[in-house]
This record gives sequence, C-alpha cells and structure tokens, in this order.
Amino acid sequence: MNKIDRAVTCIPPTKARPSTNQIKPNTRLRVAAYARVSTDTEEQLSSYEAQVDYYTQYIQNNPDWDFIEIYTDEGISATNTKKRDGFNRMIRDALAGKIDRIITKSVSRFARNTVDTLTAVRDLKSKGVEVFFEKENIYTMDSKGELLITIMSSLAQEESRNLSENVTWGQRKRFSDGKVNMPYASFLGYKRGIEGQPEIVPKEAEIVRRIYREFLEGATYGDIARSLMDDHILTPRKKKEWSKSTILSILSNEKYKGDALLQKKFTVDFLNKKMKINEGEVPQYYVENSHPPIVSKAVFELAQLEIQKRTEKARKSSSRHCFSSRLRCESCGGFYGSKVWHSSSKYRKTLWQCNHKFSNGEKCVTPHIYETELIRICLGVQNQLISDRLMILDTCKTLLYSLFQDHALMQKQKEAESVYDKAHNELADFVEANKWQLSDQTEYQKTYTALEDAVNQAKAEFEQADNAVQERLARKNQIDQFIENLSEHEDLLLAFDETLWNVTVDDVLVKPSGELVFSLKSGQKIVSKLRSKL
Repeated sequence: MNKIDRAVTCIPPTKARPSTNQIKPNTRLRVAAYARVSTDTEEQLSSYEAQVDYYTQYIQNNPDWDFIEIYTDEGISATNTKKRDGFNRMIRDALAGKIDRIITKSVSRFARNTVDTLTAVRDLKSKGVEVFFEKENIYTMDSKGELLITIMSSLAQEESRNLSENVTWGQRKRFSDGKVNMPYASFLGYKRGIEGQPEIVPKEAEIVRRIYREFLEGATYGDIARSLMDDHILTPRKKKEWSKSTILSILSNEKYKGDALLQKKFTVDFLNKKMKINEGEVPQYYVENSHPPIVSKAVFELAQLEIQKRTEKARKSSSRHCFSSRLRCESCGGFYGSKVWHSSSKYRKTLWQCNHKFSNGEKCVTPHIYETELIRICLGVQNQLISDRLMILDTCKTLLYSLFQDHALMQKQKEAESVYDKAHNELADFVEANKWQLSDQTEYQKTYTALEDAVNQAKAEFEQADNAVQERLARKNQIDQFIENLSEHEDLLLAFDETLWNVTVDDVLVKPSGELVFSLKSGQKIVSKLRSKL
C-alpha cells in the first residue's frame, strides 16, 4: 500500500484571545487587603491593629489603586474557613466583581488548609482576581504562583498540625497534673480567682444551691426552669430563657461538689476543630477536692441518685403536682395520673387512677382515689412520721451503722481497682515494648487479644464493685437527708406539707384492697387504707 503524505496547514487567529487570568492593563485596580489573628491575646491584637493600619496606608498611598476595604477576622483560626466571616465576605465581594487584587501578609494568614487555599485562589483567578502574598512575594496570576502556593500552604498546614499537637499535649499535661480550667464566661457559680484558680461567686452560688434544693424537694427540671424565669434570674450564658437541659447539666456537673473530671471532650480533627465526647478514646483525669465546693458531696450524690431514679421510672410528666409519678398500681405496675370529673359543674372533683386502667387487656382492679382523700391520708402519714420520729430516727441511725460496719465491699472495690490497673499497665507495657520491634504478627495479635480481654474483664469487675459502693454511698446520703429533714419537725401538722412529702416519701403502692403502702426514703414502710374503694 502506497503511503499518503500528511499535510498540516496553520490557520492564524483573527481575534484576540480572551483571558480571565490577566488583570487588564492601564486601568486603576480596586484593591482590598485581608488581616487575621488567631487569638484574643493583647500581643496578637496589637499585631492585628498593625496589619489593618499598615495595609490601609499601603493601598491608599498607591496612586494607581482604589482602596476598597480591609477585611478582617479577629480571634479566628485559619485551619478552616467556615467561621471566618470576614474572609468569606471578601471572597463573595471579589467573585461579584468588586475587587481586582487582594493583598495579605502571608499564605498562613490567608489559610492553613491547603485545599481551602487552592480552592479560593482558583475561584478568584477564574474571575480575574489576583492575590498577592507579601511575605512569600507570590502573585497568583504568575505562572509559577499555584505551585508555590501549594508548597507554602502545605507547609502552613503542617505547621498548624504541629501547633495543634503541641497545644493538645500541653492540655493533657495540665490535666494529668490536676490543673482545672472552667469556661467561666458560661459557668454559673465560679469566676477566675487568684493564680487562675476557681473562686466562688456568692450570689451565683445561691442560685446553684437553690436548683439542687428544689430538685431534691421534688420539683421537675421544667418546674425549676420556670421558677428561675419567674424571678428574672439569668442563665449561665446570661440569657433569660432557662431550659431543662441547662438545669440537668448543673445538677450533674461534678465541679459543683469541688471535684473535676478532665478531658470530657477532645478534638478529632485539627483542621475543622470538630469535638467529640470522650468515650474512652483518650485518657480522662478525675481530680478530687480540686476547688471550693458549692454543694456538699452528700447533696450532689443524692441528686445523682434522684436523677437516676427519675430516668428509670421515666418521670417525664410536665405536671407540677407532687403526686405525679409517685403513685404505683400493684395490678400492672404503672403510675397513677390525675383525672377531673364534672369539670364544668359544681360537682367538679379531681381523682387519681391508674393510667393504664382501661388500656390493658384486663382492667386494673386497683381503686380510684379522690385527691381530697389522698391528701387526708398523706397528712396522716406525715403526722405519724412526726409522732414516731424519735423511734424512726433511731432506726435510721442503726441502719446507717449496719450499712457501713461491713468493710468487705470497700475492700472488694480496692482489690478490683488494683487488678484493673495492673492489667491496663501490662497491656500498655506490651504495646510500648513491641512498638519498634519486628515481631510475628500472629503471636503479637494473640498476646494482645489475651491482654485486652484481661483488661476488659478487670474493668467490668471494678465497675461492678464501684457501682455497688456508689449505690451504698448514695443510700447513706439519702438516709442522712431524711434524718435532717424529719428532725426539723416536732409539732404535728394541720395541713399537708408538700416539701416534707417530697423529701421523705419515695413512692406509694396502691393495692386492689385499698391499702396504700408508703415507701419512705429511709427504706421503711408505712401502711394506710382508704376509707372506701371507688
């Protein structure tokens, strides 16, 4: 086959090629600058002000430039651009055609995230907007600009990583040393005191004690929130609106009893600053008696017991009534709730009945109880408590003595903790010893699994023993509280005392026979009976 010679003919251009990557010559440039500091320290703030002043003068003194604006971010990290309002507004204005050139001190001031830097630069180039990095002397419209930016931003990102790791190490070192730091701006009851140590704010501390007191007297989270708002008391963040979650966080924060659990959260990714609740991924440190307490340990532990009981019993009722979630049906185990009969007539009556009386396959046979009758019976029980208080208190003290004479439980806890610590250290030593050694992976994994299983088993046994000890301590605190409140009453009551009811009675079991079994928070029981079943 004959070979055909190829012919190539060049067709010259007839029009000028448009370009979006070049700034138009012989025109005045609309110039802006970007300034940022990452902390609010005095030193950084002075640097921030210096940047703003420098670039304002720098741009205004150039006769070929029109000064647009100095875009700024104060106290913001550069690792992520999502929360940098000044930066994002600048980019929007540039893409909208309001800016021709952006000047900034360095690549690290612009962003310490390589992806964000390149994305922003490319978006700006597509609209003919140039960025000048003064320190590195890089113009993004230059042919070598993107390569240099990639290198410099990668270095800045790595610098940020190292800085983050150093900060994290410093924080964990402070944690291991037992140094406590609180978010004082959003923490009720404490302020930064001498040498940075927590110091009690008396007025705020009274609010905290009030929350604990009302909760232990039977008030719900919603009740407490409403009472605080009624009294125009501000939240820890100085807001008017209290939430149930805020009340719960105060009631469950160990710092109010003078202890501190450190490293509850940790940073997952230094780039986006994402935080995660610590579920065992990194060490935690528990510091006892780290600072002055606002509530006693007994009151705090009693509150934790009450939180647990309410959670277990699903006490989610928004009712303010003291009988809510306190009356139990023996037939089905459900709670009693209030009902109103003849609500719109003079025969209106409030009564209590099992919430599941007509919802189960078999109707509960426990009786209805008129509220007036229930209050009469409860008043009788309260007066019986007061009449027999000396005997009841003596029984409580005997119970306390018997509960804490047996030291076997405490010893079991200590032994379980020792076994757990030993197993944990053996695993850590094994990993460290084999960190830089070549080893048979099958044998390594086998040994590691065995040691890990031993750690998990020891941990489970320790937690079981520790829970038993904590339950006993909570029980002691509950009885102590019962004794303290009952001791204050010497005279018989003429009317039902809701506060005394809340601090002395755990719940009431309603039997089909009409018997009411009152379970006291001391562990004792009192039996009463309805005059007649409804």
